Amino acid sequence: MTTEPPVPPASYMLNSLVGMQYDMPPTLEAYYDLYAHSYLKYAHAVLRSKDDAKLVVRRLFENLALNWDRALRAESVEAHVWRLLKEGVETHLALTGVHRENARTTSVQQAARVLLDDVRERMRRWDSPLGLYTAIADLPDRQFDVIVLSFVLGYPGPRIASIMGIQQDTVRAHRRTAVKRIAARIRPLLKSTDNEKE
Repeated sequence: MTTEPPVPPASYMLNSLVGMQYDMPPTLEAYYDLYAHSYLKYAHAVLRSKDDAKLVVRRLFENLALNWDRALRAESVEAHVWRLLKEGVETHLALTGVHRENARTTSVQQAARVLLDDVRERMRRWDSPLGLYTAIADLPDRQFDVIVLSFVLGYPGPRIASIMGIQQDTVRAHRRTAVKRIAARIRPLLKSTDNEKE
């Protein structure tokens, strides 16, 4: 189990605004208090570095501080900011030379470890967990996000819906579809392992 990085106060997160005349809107402070920790956990799960996660989330909130009015005009503030967070993570991966697939596979491995605690006996029959990791890593972005938020970070459906700015029914649909896709990918591996034992 990884240790969650602590969430710095908003004043630290917005340190690049030092020297500028800026009064943080109360709504942005409230938004920070509500979501910064979740964003930091997500960035840490994907980037695998506390420092990188803090940097990405700090940049996100610096951007929001300067463009909060625009964010408030979005159809869904949560969905708008979630997209900005994901873009920040992707940009950081690109700038640091880390391939997206490698970062996703690493976070998927963590997710798989959490998931597989419940099915440890079945896993012992598998030749390799690589099929599961790959199946999760290959999910479409929204399904991947829901799986990571659910099983790596342990968030319940309503919290995931709030973080991603989508409906709870959509979270359930993404989770259900992702599980079906994963099952379809690993089912042949399970069958071949069962046949070898017979």
